[in-house]
Order: sequence, then structure tokens, then C-alpha cells
Amino acid sequence: MDAPESKSRDLDKLLLRSGNLVGPGFFPGTDLRDDIREYVRVLVVGAGGLGCELLKDLALSGFRNLDVIDMDRIEVTNLNRQFLFRLEDVGKPKAEVAAKRVMERVSGVEIVPHFSRIEDKELDFYNDFNIIALGLDSIEARRYINGVACGFLEYDEDDTPRSETIKPMVDGGTEGFKGHARVIVPGVTPCFECTIWLFPPQVKFPLCTLAETPRNAAHCIEYAHLIKWPEVHGGKSFDPDEPEHMKWVYDEAIKRAELFGIPGVTYSLTQGVVKNIIPAIASTNAIISAACALETLKIVSGCSKTLANYLTYNGGEGLHTKVTEFVRDKECLVCGPGILIELDTSITLQKFIDMLEEHPKLLLSKASVKHGKDSLYMQAPPVLEEMHRPNLSKPLYDLMGRVEKDTVHVFGTALKNEEKQSSLTKLRVVFKEVDGVADMDTAMWRMNSKRKTPL
Repeated sequence: MDAPESKSRDLDKLLLRSGNLVGPGFFPGTDLRDDIREYVRVLVVGAGGLGCELLKDLALSGFRNLDVIDMDRIEVTNLNRQFLFRLEDVGKPKAEVAAKRVMERVSGVEIVPHFSRIEDKELDFYNDFNIIALGLDSIEARRYINGVACGFLEYDEDDTPRSETIKPMVDGGTEGFKGHARVIVPGVTPCFECTIWLFPPQVKFPLCTLAETPRNAAHCIEYAHLIKWPEVHGGKSFDPDEPEHMKWVYDEAIKRAELFGIPGVTYSLTQGVVKNIIPAIASTNAIISAACALETLKIVSGCSKTLANYLTYNGGEGLHTKVTEFVRDKECLVCGPGILIELDTSITLQKFIDMLEEHPKLLLSKASVKHGKDSLYMQAPPVLEEMHRPNLSKPLYDLMGRVEKDTVHVFGTALKNEEKQSSLTKLRVVFKEVDGVADMDTAMWRMNSKRKTPL
């Protein structure tokens, strides 16, 4: 009687034998396969249409230690494409249900769900993973995770990335019959911010049209969102992730539509217009997820050359795929060596935070500051703000251990494209009046741009 085939027979073809396209550090064998199962940790960000596919594909590709984070709950409109969810799951956290379903179907895999906002996790949480796979439908969320991963990156004195500090990411995205998969290796390939121009600007309607002559359902929704909400709620900001806020906009949009005889306003359309969500198609999610899972395996194993570095897919008319190698922006504020800041040793943490708001490249308000693993100041929650408040009057030089130069990470709210967005930025701080550092009269800022300045 023939022995049953191994469940990992297809995976073994990649990991147990060599080939012409393998990476320089690839050593085929069962040890590699077992090490991936035992030691490699992957974080999946997003448990929606693409995230469900990613969890399933990664689990079936030999990864046994997975985490998934998502802040949303399951809605009825998710069920047509997010195959891990059932009708009885409506209202439950996506991350928890997705993790449970995959573990039920794939033996041996351990998936830890996190039902929370990505911004609520400490930076050390993200640093615990070998690779981060993104299955998001939000540009802002991608920018945040990109900033976190690039924040771990360190450069040597020649501005060469230190390999042990690189946190690779695989990013996927779908829009109807179109999609992309990309490999982001901070400091080596373009990060998300380097190619932000790839994403078209959000469609915006003239306010005069919204206020006076609405012609379709989207106009009615945006009227309720952009005009009626501030008019009724004053200074209270609108939160698109708050169900009560979204329901209020929907109700007001219905009233507006009835007034002008415009059909088509639905709750799902309201969510799509306000959040700029483009309808997803299950088959596109499956194709892009497969590409992302394969690139994840290639990165951790070296079993083949990785994607260089941006794959586009178009299944609208026939089938078309293309790989484009984009060039990294060496002066990128996120994945580059960082903004170089020269400070006087007497500058307090409070003065430093005030400077972040005035800096033309940052415009960062309500900033939290972290040095290494130590939080120097946290704006929220209130208990942490109170705990770190005494640091505000202390010199930053002392708080950083009286080192001549080092890296700090600042997180706050920045004005980008006329919108306030969460921002995480890396700064290279050099203190003056310290041995080896030039003496200057006042604290000043400068960019380490065209000329190299070894630090």
C-alpha cells in the first residue's frame, strides 16, 4: 500500500529543493520548513475581504503563528465576499471570527485575534513580528502601518540600512476587478509614502452643488456629512467608524433625497461614500491574496526572488498583469534616514513638542514621543499622560540618556492634503555643545537631504 502524500507536498517543492531563482541565503531542507512553522510570526492587518483570504492562504502555506488585527464588526453586506463569516456572525468582531474559522479548518495553526484600532497598539507589538501582511481598504491605515514598520529601521554612519532592523511588509489592495500586490522592504524598496502619488485623489463635490442642486444619492450623503453635521453638531468631529455617527448621516441623507426626489440612498452606499470605499469582488481578493501569500513565503525563506516590486492586476476586460519596479525616494521622510534635528542640550521636552508643531515638514500637533523602548510622553490615555507629565519640564538631552545623537519617534496628528491624519515620524536628534558636535547659539532644524551627513 502506498504511503499517503504529505499535506505539505506542494510547499515541499519550494522549500526542499534548490533552483535557478532562489535567493543567496536559501538553504533547502526540512529544517527550513519546520523553522517557518515554529518561529516565523506574521501579522495580518485587516480581516475583511482580502484579510480573510490572506489568513487562509498563509495558514495553508506553512505559517503556524499568525495574528490578525481589525477594529470592525461583521455586517450583513460583508457576507457576499468575506467567506469566513456566516449570518449568525453579524455583529461579532471580524478578527475573532476569522481567526476561529481558519483554525477550525487548518490543523496546527494558531491565530491570535486583536479586536482594536491599529493605533491603540504599542509599537513593540508590531516589532514582535517577522513580517506584516496588509489587507486594508484605507490609505490612512496603510500610511500608519508603513510609518510604524519604517520607524524600526536604523541606518549606519554611511546611511546604509541595518539589516536586523528591517521589517518587511507585503501590501495588497483591490478595487472591483483591479488589484495590486507589492513588496515593501524599508530602506531597500520604495515604502508606501515613496509612491503615495499612485493613489488617485478622492473625488470631491463642489459645496455649492451639495447645498443647492444635488443630482444624485452621493450628493445627498455628502451634504449630510460635510454641511449638515457641522451645522448641527458644532465643533464635534465626525467619526466614520462610529455607527451612531454613520446612522445619523444616513438618516439626514434620506431626508435630503426625499426633498429633491432622488432615489438610491442606502446605508451601505452611505458608508461607501463617506469612507470612499470601492465595492470588492471575491475573485479579485483571492488572486491578490495568493500573490501576497507567495511573496510572504519568498521573503522569509528565500526560495525564490521576491517581486520587484509592484504587481498590478486587471481582470475587467480579459486578464492583464504587469510588474513595475518603482524607485525608492532617498529623501523620503518615512523610510529615509529621518529628519535631522539639531537641538541645544537645554531644550525641554515641552519645547521640543512645541517645535514639532512649527516644523514645516512635520506640522505635528498633540505629539507623543518615544525613545527606544521608553515612552517620554504620551498624549493619551489620560492615565499615561499624567504619568509622563513630569517629563515635560525636563531637558530632552537628559531624558535620552545624555547621548550625543540618537533616534526618536514622534506620533501625533499632522495636516496632510488639507486633512488631519495620524502620523508617525522618525527623527534623528543631534545635541549641540556636546563633544564632537558644533556649538550654535539657538536650536535649529535642518534636513539631511542632498549632502550626506554621517551620524
